[in-house]
Amino acid sequence: QVHIVESGGGLVQPGGSLRLSCAASGGFYGYYIMGWYRQAPGREQRELVGTIDSNGQINYAADVMGRATISKDNALNTMYLEMNSLKSEDTAVYLCNFNWVMTRQNFWGQGTQVTVSS
Repeated sequence: QVHIVESGGGLVQPGGSLRLSCAASGGFYGYYIMGWYRQAPGREQRELVGTIDSNGQINYAADVMGRATISKDNALNTMYLEMNSLKSEDTAVYLCNFNWVMTRQNFWGQGTQVTVSS
């Protein structure tokens, strides 16, 4: 079992920036992919923001490319998301996903709310 905890959400003004953290714990090993997803108000579907795998390979969704930076501190088992030039459309619950590929298990955090508003 992998335990996921996100932090860092809150109210941000348009044009501002955010930094979210996702801490993973539980004794995992081998190949995995950590990802940031977001679920906008009134939408059922979660959309991908970006991913980073255990090898450090990073991918971003098209609509955040150039505004988002994903990184990972392996010593802390923590993934970060930094985004700038925030818009109202970035308002969402941001969720962290841990895809433990080698065991075919998938874990989600509880999410952290980001609201972009003046």
